[in-house]
Amino acid sequence: MTLRVVLDTNIILSALLFTNGRLAWIRDAWLSGGIRPVVCKQTVKELLRTLAYPKFKLSGIEQEEMLADFLPYAETVVMEKIPTHLPRCRDEDDQIFVVLASESGAEMLISGDKDLLALRSELSFQILTADEFKDRLV
Repeated sequence: MTLRVVLDTNIILSALLFTNGRLAWIRDAWLSGGIRPVVCKQTVKELLRTLAYPKFKLSGIEQEEMLADFLPYAETVVMEKIPTHLPRCRDEDDQIFVVLASESGAEMLISGDKDLLALRSELSFQILTADEFKDRLV
């Protein structure tokens, strides 16, 4: 069974940028079909913006190659309305990940962000760190 998961931008970036890094196994998991990342227009837009940061020194072609290693493996969810009944994340920019996980019915949200992790007990889905997620998969 393929797990449908929401990955925050930092998790995706680490998996894409550092192919032999600590989170390379997450990239391998989506490439092999073990997990199915769930995205929406807003989260993809943030990923595009972040890949263009000067500190990563990625050319346009390199950015496109990274997206090609991710987007074809992701499930895109169209969200007509953003619900307001969900607990609010302290960082408004991270709220979209909570909304996406809730509205898509994803099994879990994977993040290292303290603001997202602080909501663990308030939501119907699991929020796990990458290490906790890895322990679950093993």
